[in-house]
Amino acid sequence: MPATRRRPARSAARPVTVRPPGDVVDSLTPHLYLPTADRPLRAKMRHLQAETKVVPHHHEWPQLTFSLNGVCRLSTDDGTFIVPPSRAVWVPAGMSHSINVVEDADLHTLYLHHNAAPQHAPWQGCVVIEVTELMRALVLGLDTHSDAQLSQVEPLRQQALLQRERLIQPLLCDELLQAPQIRMGVPLPPRDGGDKRLRALCEAVLRAPGERATLAEWSASVGASERTVARLFREQLGLSYQQWRQQATLAYALPLLARGQPVSRVAAASGYASESAFTAMFRAAMGQPPSHFSGKARTSADTA
Repeated sequence: MPATRRRPARSAARPVTVRPPGDVVDSLTPHLYLPTADRPLRAKMRHLQAETKVVPHHHEWPQLTFSLNGVCRLSTDDGTFIVPPSRAVWVPAGMSHSINVVEDADLHTLYLHHNAAPQHAPWQGCVVIEVTELMRALVLGLDTHSDAQLSQVEPLRQQALLQRERLIQPLLCDELLQAPQIRMGVPLPPRDGGDKRLRALCEAVLRAPGERATLAEWSASVGASERTVARLFREQLGLSYQQWRQQATLAYALPLLARGQPVSRVAAASGYASESAFTAMFRAAMGQPPSHFSGKARTSADTA
């Protein structure tokens, strides 16, 4: 008989804030920013309100997505990635992805021509990187006109913008390669070819982020032994269960923090018995305490 799952003692403290549904938008016109051999790096920026959802889509060139403010969630069939202001997600060419805006965000997207994009592993999959100060400055220096908008710009100004783009492109691409990579996504077994039991277990954990059942209990719920599931985590996701579980917790907690939820409440909703234990885990994984990612804290800092 499957073991009974254990629920955290403070589950009643989970956040209950109800947010209104946001807009559902298309793929934000990537065809107007087509990277070419002559313009191998294209940049665009769009302000999106919280709860906006960008429908699943793909394109034939890779992209780098991040927000200079606000928090987004980028999802693919193989996992989900939380994007706070200090992080960016690389999405390879042809990979279907969607975006959910957790907190009002100025969403920056860089499109790269295949001649300028890194081709080797791990860039063939999604990669989370740290946005360095130099990378941030270079992105802000790029032209974000669409093709149609640029055609309306005075010719001398057009030339100046394109020359600046040509100068920034090689340095920004080098900075991309040098940026620290961070294991911050929540990978899932592939729908085709992945173990269905492992996928079901991962999806169940993501649906109940505060439930702190043991791996043995989760394994029993999908009809597998703990030893088998532990092996599948290593073979198919390259992580131990505890490593994967920590990343799932971070993915759940970061949006709550961005919305201004108190750290104590986020800790309880994440299944932690104490705020101090949650803070220690968070600081070890992110290099900053949870309060650093609080939407209220950032708002206060911006207006100071």
